[in-house]
Amino acid sequence: MRLAVGTLGVLLVVVGACQLLWPERLAVNVPIGSMLFGSGGKAPAQELIRGRMRVPEGFTVGIYAEGIKNARLLRFTATGDLLVSQPRQSRVLLLERDADGDGRADGRRSLLEDLNRPHGMDFRDGWLYVAETDAVGRIRFDAQTREVRGEFERVVTGIPGGSNHWTRSVRFGPDGWMYVSVGSSCNVCIEEDERRAAILRYRPDGSGEEIYARGLRNPVSFDWQPGTGDLYATDNGRDLLGNDVPPCELNRVVQGGDYGWPYAYGDRIPDPSYGAGEEARVAASIPPAFPFRAHNSPLGIAFVRSTDVPADYRGAALVALHGSWNRTRKDGYKVVSLHWDENGEITERDFLSGFLLDEDVIGRPVDVAEGPDGAFYISDDHAGVIWRVAYGGAPADAARFALPARKEIGDDLAALSRQERIERSARGEELYRRAACATCHEPERAEAGAVIVPLEDLALRYDVAGLDAFLVAPTPPMPAFPFDREERRDIAVYLLQTR
Repeated sequence: MRLAVGTLGVLLVVVGACQLLWPERLAVNVPIGSMLFGSGGKAPAQELIRGRMRVPEGFTVGIYAEGIKNARLLRFTATGDLLVSQPRQSRVLLLERDADGDGRADGRRSLLEDLNRPHGMDFRDGWLYVAETDAVGRIRFDAQTREVRGEFERVVTGIPGGSNHWTRSVRFGPDGWMYVSVGSSCNVCIEEDERRAAILRYRPDGSGEEIYARGLRNPVSFDWQPGTGDLYATDNGRDLLGNDVPPCELNRVVQGGDYGWPYAYGDRIPDPSYGAGEEARVAASIPPAFPFRAHNSPLGIAFVRSTDVPADYRGAALVALHGSWNRTRKDGYKVVSLHWDENGEITERDFLSGFLLDEDVIGRPVDVAEGPDGAFYISDDHAGVIWRVAYGGAPADAARFALPARKEIGDDLAALSRQERIERSARGEELYRRAACATCHEPERAEAGAVIVPLEDLALRYDVAGLDAFLVAPTPPMPAFPFDREERRDIAVYLLQTR
């Protein structure tokens, strides 16, 4: 612990020195927890949300789920559950739909585990596809039962993985092809593998690999514009050229297009590292459809398809700006909306802001997904939450989902033999006692002044896997206890049988 604290102290001093003494182009100014661990904060208190978070008139903002470390890309299932990738936890989490309409996820469970930094997800013909850092795999998924079946089958392997930009995203286009984004291995360099800094395309079975577009330094997310069918991708500009250079980009991606990196940035501006002598390639590069401010780090993008929003938001794109690190003063850290006029010109507006105030950061948005309820869901890998922004303030409308009935108490335990339930429940009770859980959950055994959280009807909201996932990353202020996987299952069985 002393070593960890000492190391963190040294890093804080180094970061502070970078901000004060180093040249502007070498500035490092970022929430230190996010930079080191992919998570550094906790869910903001309601008072802080009311005081800082801003949305357009008529919209409301709240927290849909919290305690989700390294929450990255999002994808809704056909029945309204929300999948969240957690690459640093090597898993895909399932947040159960808001069936009771209170604006919060009804439960959570670990859907897939032991993956190699899973990031992007999509559905096709009954398969759930997941992009790992060096592969794309798929597994059968039943949205009604919330269960996967069979083995996780990697249909694409050998994608260049790791290095600087290791996240991979996958989406199926209107043409039925599978699109996969692969970021560069570096800040700026000549790649040995031409599939880096590119968007690749495959048939659903993983065959037919081709480079769809290149020169895209880190195209983390992409979506197809309703009406036109045009493909748009976010792209993160290079670092170490100063506070305001180069812009990050929104690119209209066309087949065979070259978007300039590492030879050019912005509107065909030669890169100082590799632009000299590459005038023809610079001139032939495709400039961005829209430039974001430098170092804002646009990640997730989703076009608005809902008609339950004001007319000027229909067809707009929502983009999560993760926020700068290579600036003397922070910038970005918000969700913006992009609006196309009749001439194709794009303007930017703030949609969800307040994550950054006077250099203080309480969140870093990553991805945006439009839910079947018409609300917008934003992942935040700093605060570890999923935000929900809804028009009119209405809670989720459960009637919009094709819902199976809730499970009855005990259904999940029926798969265990009577003897296993007895043994696991006994071990779980001992763990519950040793961890002093009763002091927070049972009024008669609580300490004076403690806030009691009763454990009631757990089996209506969780199964064994769901409680297991919750115990890995519980909702604050509940601490994360150092249970191993078998111990978590033991305590889950005990609680589901007795609560």
